[in-house]
Amino acid sequence: MNDEVINKAESFKLMLVSRATGGNVDDSNFKDLRQELIAHPRIAKLLPHFVQICRTPEEFWSFIKGKFSGTGSYEHRREFIRNAFDPVLSTLETESRTPSDAGITATVKSVSSGYIQEMWHKALERRSTDPEGAITAARTLLESVCKHILDAAAAPYEDSADLPKLYSLTAKQLNLSPSQHTEQLFKQILGGCQTVVEGVGALRNRHSDAHGKGASGTKPAPRHAELAVNLSGTMATFLLQTSEARKK
Repeated sequence: MNDEVINKAESFKLMLVSRATGGNVDDSNFKDLRQELIAHPRIAKLLPHFVQICRTPEEFWSFIKGKFSGTGSYEHRREFIRNAFDPVLSTLETESRTPSDAGITATVKSVSSGYIQEMWHKALERRSTDPEGAITAARTLLESVCKHILDAAAAPYEDSADLPKLYSLTAKQLNLSPSQHTEQLFKQILGGCQTVVEGVGALRNRHSDAHGKGASGTKPAPRHAELAVNLSGTMATFLLQTSEARKK
């Protein structure tokens, strides 16, 4: 599905480039492609603003010709359109490289918690365009999943508890704590899960938008956000599926 949307976004971008550099564009094809793209709630947020306001090729021509004119205007227009479409194409390409997104999304949708679903979608949306925000959403997702499971089990916890503490309580509730097992292989795997969760929490503390930064502060790259989102999504799925299996 993502590959199809990528092709449509690329095709529409090429239409815009063609019209911006003196070419002719079929009015009907332009309108159909534009409508398909803005019909995707997540994609629509990432589309350039001029796609939202220019409903026909001629409306776009009126917009772009006034923005760049004179010597080199064609190349400036091409570069402008390329840069404007980079966020949406980068997001779609990242998701295409991460097939686990679909499985995680399906598990999250099965949970009766709109907040958990919202956090997962925020993490996905921001993974390429807002790494700091994506890392914050990734940690919040795990915290919310832990609280959801603990609430369902009527297990007490402090509202101010941090992610490692919440995960520790949840792991014990689901019999996933390394200390609850004697076989070394299980202890090693479950200990690795605990380390992953602690790592996501630490990454958020150091590289998210949840705290101010000093002069030496560094900004995370999209690859850091992708790592945090993928790890949190995988662990959230594991916890939710384990909780559901124990109920059955």
